[in-house]
Amino acid sequence: CGPCLSHPDRPPSPVNVTVTQLKANSATVSWDVPEGDVVIGYAILQQRQDGQMQRFIREVNTTNRACVLWDLAEDADYIIQVQSIGLYGESQASKRVHFRTLKETDRLPSNSSNQGDITMEGLDKDRQLQTGEIIIIVAVLLMWAAVIALFCRQYDIIKDNDSNNNKEKTKPSSEHSTPERPSGGLLRSKKKSPSVNIIEV
Repeated sequence: CGPCLSHPDRPPSPVNVTVTQLKANSATVSWDVPEGDVVIGYAILQQRQDGQMQRFIREVNTTNRACVLWDLAEDADYIIQVQSIGLYGESQASKRVHFRTLKETDRLPSNSSNQGDITMEGLDKDRQLQTGEIIIIVAVLLMWAAVIALFCRQYDIIKDNDSNNNKEKTKPSSEHSTPERPSGGLLRSKKKSPSVNIIEV
């Protein structure tokens, strides 16, 4: 019964171990832990299928259910197994999961195509902005042309009114000036004659 009593203290093995975000040099492994068990960390055994490289990753005092596998070789086959770490020990290893990293050449076209889409979207936005700006500029120019035309019309009307008023004002002034000239002349002659007489005496 000793083994029977020690078995409940160890957490169960992780389930639903999956590999996502595959790239040429990295990948992400995620898993689930059955509910009701106290898990304080995890351990991952990463191994190349050809046996050239093996890595053991261990994290304690964490509730993470995913880990990024870094510094992987491109276009290579890997096998991983995940263990849960509990208060009284580690679980048995999960089922072996196989995955293969991408080639560097496979990743570049996808990124370049995405960048191309981004640049095309940017160009389309720039074109839309340019057409919008052109429409605004044309509308402003038309408004200014209308304002200038109205101003010219008003100016011509004011100018015509001023010219008519000036003509009307000049006529009476000329009529009044004609009778004043002889009287002015008479007054000047009268003033000059006594002065001449005073000089002679």
